[in-house]
Amino acid sequence: MKTEENQQWVYNHTIDSENCAKGVNRKILAYCRELMVVENHFETGAVGALHHHPNTQITYVVSGKFEFTIDGVKHIVEKGDTLLKRNGVEHGCVCLEKGILLDIFTPMRSDFVPPKG
Repeated sequence: MKTEENQQWVYNHTIDSENCAKGVNRKILAYCRELMVVENHFETGAVGALHHHPNTQITYVVSGKFEFTIDGVKHIVEKGDTLLKRNGVEHGCVCLEKGILLDIFTPMRSDFVPPKG
């Protein structure tokens, strides 16, 4: 099942994950036009390629260990750490230990959902 915009109750166990890169699966959780939550599951060695987008993003490390690059600066982060990526700033990661990242975007990532009607 896929989440719909403005869906008030989103039960994680009912949401289908989608493969978005080798060793990376994501679940689109609750979202509206102004805000979106996405859960990303990484296998050890998987790469979140360097990229940028017009959305501000906060990432919360739910589990695992990752080497992140944000605006050319690298740091290793793990469970409980958070990262702020302002709109337009290049960022990416390498998963050092299998884990989960929770991303919060403002506004929502319209490129993650099919266009309406």
